[in-house]
Amino acid sequence: MATLSDIGVAAAINILSAFAFFLAFAILRIQPLNDRVYFPKWYLKGLRCSPLANGAFVSKFVNLDFRSYARFLNWMPAALQMPEPELIDHAGLDSAVYLRIYLLGLKIFVPIAFLAFTIMVPVNWTNNTLEHSGLTFSDIDKLSISNIPNGSLRFWTHLIMAYAFTFWTCYVLKREYEIVASLRLHFLASEQRRPDQFTVLVKNVPPDPDESISELVEHFFLVNHPEHYLSHQVVYNANKLSELVNEKKKIQNWLDYYQNKYERNPSKRPLLKQMGFLGLWGESVDAVDFYTAKTERLSRDISLEREKITSNPKSIMAAAFVSFKTRWGAAVCAQTQQCRNPTIWLTEWAPEPRDVYWENLSIPFVFLTIRRLIVAVAFFFLTFFFVIPIAIVQSLANIESIEKALPFLKPIIEVKVIKSFIQGFLPGIALKIFLLFLPTILMIMSKFEGFISLSALERRSASRYYFFQFINVFLGSIITGTAFQQLNNFIHQSTNEIPKTIGASIPMKATFFITYIMVDGWAGVAAEILRLKPLIIYHLKNFFLVKTEKDREEAMDPGTIGFNTGEPQIQLYFLLGLVYAIVTPILLPFIIVFFALAFVVFRHQIINVYNQEYESAAAYWPDVHLRIIVALIISQLLLMGLLSTKEAASSTPLLITLPVLTIWFHRFCKGCYEPAFVRNPLQEAMMKDTLERAREPNLNLKGFLQNAYIHPVFKSADDDKIDVVMEEWEEEPSLIATKRTSKRSTPLSSKHGRSSFSSPEANKERSKT
Repeated sequence: MATLSDIGVAAAINILSAFAFFLAFAILRIQPLNDRVYFPKWYLKGLRCSPLANGAFVSKFVNLDFRSYARFLNWMPAALQMPEPELIDHAGLDSAVYLRIYLLGLKIFVPIAFLAFTIMVPVNWTNNTLEHSGLTFSDIDKLSISNIPNGSLRFWTHLIMAYAFTFWTCYVLKREYEIVASLRLHFLASEQRRPDQFTVLVKNVPPDPDESISELVEHFFLVNHPEHYLSHQVVYNANKLSELVNEKKKIQNWLDYYQNKYERNPSKRPLLKQMGFLGLWGESVDAVDFYTAKTERLSRDISLEREKITSNPKSIMAAAFVSFKTRWGAAVCAQTQQCRNPTIWLTEWAPEPRDVYWENLSIPFVFLTIRRLIVAVAFFFLTFFFVIPIAIVQSLANIESIEKALPFLKPIIEVKVIKSFIQGFLPGIALKIFLLFLPTILMIMSKFEGFISLSALERRSASRYYFFQFINVFLGSIITGTAFQQLNNFIHQSTNEIPKTIGASIPMKATFFITYIMVDGWAGVAAEILRLKPLIIYHLKNFFLVKTEKDREEAMDPGTIGFNTGEPQIQLYFLLGLVYAIVTPILLPFIIVFFALAFVVFRHQIINVYNQEYESAAAYWPDVHLRIIVALIISQLLLMGLLSTKEAASSTPLLITLPVLTIWFHRFCKGCYEPAFVRNPLQEAMMKDTLERAREPNLNLKGFLQNAYIHPVFKSADDDKIDVVMEEWEEEPSLIATKRTSKRSTPLSSKHGRSSFSSPEANKERSKT
């Protein structure tokens, strides 16, 4: 078990590591050579010029202003200077609200920590229960609830503090939910015109023997939304074409590389071996000719595949993007049931074009349920079997158990420095390593499930990541850690005494979580700002592949917030803070340092680095709120169980009220604020439509929406649009005969059914029929 000195060693290691990362970042960021790595967002916005273009030769690569090195921490106040409204304009609402999660942590835990250390820590410290308990403990554990004797009246202090902490957390959550909902509505009202405001995704279009999917979609919406339907774009299964396009990009990169190499030394043609991994064997061929031939072959394959997709009806999926003339019309369609049968003609808001995950649009609707069942089973086994590495990590945190099992290691382990390093630092870094590949696995699972937007993929992956961390990192660490820590007691005591031993030992696991917070939340956050991996990749690409300014921009890797990994990690700290605020308050200062440090670091990254792939207008906030509520309820239930093992029967019934009140509070917030995140008010849509008509009476909405939801692989540098996919807009609709004329007549605006515009004359004609 980690002692106070072990925690001190771990703190020293992590503080020095964080300082080293900050110092390295401060030096690297002011070097002209690294300017695009540490300020890529400004380059993408066109607001920053390369410092390599001017000045002396040496100053193009090395910063010779030695005074700037003395101000190596000036980036911290600079990161805090930008006001939130300006930050929203600069980086988007998603990024600005993401930072508010860190502020929320500070708002909750700073007052809680003050109360805990002024009231609860003295109550816990002034006892000597652990000294006579026979349990394995350290000096830190004397600050926990475990140091209070069973049945003591001092548990009333913890009961009162539980109510105080709950009420304060709920107040802050309500206030923050209200602020974020207001920011979202204001953002949507003031936001510039976007295609997704006018577009709905319709899925599970029923087959019809007389009409194609495109004709069926057009007829359905002309009949049921005659005044507002504008156009539609069917969804193609273009996954194979996308693979060919991606392969061509890779081959083109190699071709550029060898062409650059040949230009540097025209006297020698570059050669390569065309067989084996990385060309390790085979006949040597001219590299430029080889990749030129492959590029030309792939270009022909791409053209053939495009023609095959657009001419084959089986390539059209039972889904389409349907656009409307007004936001009001789109809101009505997206938020209502379209058909008597609730399983067909399913409509939802279309993701913004940047947010669409095109590969999943080709998955038939009927397969989605099967896919999600498979993923649910796979996730269960992944969660279950991950208990094994968690047990390994916990074994590292309990030296006494290792010595009993492997006595020949005792002379090495008992060396003070080695023992402090193992107990205070190694468990946290080991757990971090075990969790390294988990987000990638969870994202693959989410993609297999068939979600159609990047935001939905990240939110689903974040939800699973949080559940995984709760089961394995939190509960798994407590259970397995307690088993290792109190193994001797478990063996020699009766079965009835085991729950009491677990109850007394749970607060003692705070030392393990302290080490994890320092590794992940201190050193890990400091390492984030250094961007070592993007720095190395950029310089490798810049040296070997970059030949134009466009190539240099593509070599920059600004990255994104990484909501699928960042938000669940933050939620783990909320969970640890709320659970241990009552039982072991010593954990709280470490969490507060994390929230403060992470807020400054990620604010700097959002301002200067991250380039968000999409904008959901903080649609994820209900998930953030829900997970904090869940953490609060878990903390209350664990406290109830802990007090029951401590024979505090008089206080336990009063704690039952807390989960009930918390659930009621969540339902209250859900009813008051969540509609702003899941529905678009018709009043707001009509207001914006009215203002837009007044300001831009001659707006060509057809032209604005024409290219929005065309699959990216149908576009290339030399072919901006495919005629079969995108038709020219006609000025007036006309009545045409179809195979279903006997059933109904509908006005159509193009012979291929890509768009329609319902004029008053057409409406009169339709009413006659």
